[in-house]
Amino acid sequence: MADIKRVSPQQAKKLIDEEGYLYLDVRSEPEYAAGHPSGAHNVPLMHAGAGGMKQNPDFLDVVRALYPRDAKIIVGCKSGQRSMRAAEAMVSAGYTAVIEQRAGFEGPRDAFGAITEPGWGPAGLPVETATPGGSYAELRKSAGR
Repeated sequence: MADIKRVSPQQAKKLIDEEGYLYLDVRSEPEYAAGHPSGAHNVPLMHAGAGGMKQNPDFLDVVRALYPRDAKIIVGCKSGQRSMRAAEAMVSAGYTAVIEQRAGFEGPRDAFGAITEPGWGPAGLPVETATPGGSYAELRKSAGR
């Protein structure tokens, strides 16, 4: 398993603003459409379906087609689990500047449903529901998939 740097939502926002990182939201398309970090791109690690979540077989192909291996990318999801898996896959594929944003968009929850660390949204960071050119449909098209 790769040693992947993890940052808080606030640290992620600072890296985006000050160092030009891109936020890659790996949640499903409906999750992304409901609200995501401003400017984020969406390449789902998994798709929501009738039988639950299923692996997106095009994940790495789309990422490779869109972003160079040295691109500065922060990977985020809902609570930090999918984003760590996506970051590990990207590092294994040769990406060198991948950071995982722990706590995701909403934040992990304890056994009672309470958020244990606020994610991007609950932390009060900028959120939008549409990013021109950022939806998975648009990115897949750009990637020729």
